[in-house]
Amino acid sequence: MFKPASLFAPMPSGARSARLPVALLCAALLSSALAGSAAAQATQRSCAPREVVVERLAEGYGETRKSIGLGSNNAMVEVFASDTSGTWTITMTSPQGITCLIASGQAFETLAEHLPGDDQDA
Repeated sequence: MFKPASLFAPMPSGARSARLPVALLCAALLSSALAGSAAAQATQRSCAPREVVVERLAEGYGETRKSIGLGSNNAMVEVFASDTSGTWTITMTSPQGITCLIASGQAFETLAEHLPGDDQDA
C-alpha cells in the first residue's frame, strides 16, 4: 500500500495504484487535529504545507482541484482528481496552511445530477 511519506518523496514508477488505507489517513488526521498546532500537524506523515501537497498531486498523479468547500473550524476541504487516470484525493487544509490527506482512490467521475422534485424521494 501507499506509504504516507511517499506523497512527499520521490515516487517509484508504477506506484500510483497503491494508496494508504482511508482508516490510516483518518487516524493521522485525527492525531493531527488533537495535536492542535500547525507544527505538530506538519510532522504527521500525511500532512505538509499546502503548496507541497498540491504540487505533488499535480506532478506525481496528474490531479487537479475539482471542488472546494469550507469545513469546521474554517478548514478548507478540497477534492483533487485526474481526468486521465480517474484517481482522486480529498484533502483538508487548516487556516495555518497545513494540508492533510483525508482519503484517496480510483474511478473518479464528475456527475451532473439534478435534485429530485418535491414529490420524489432522494
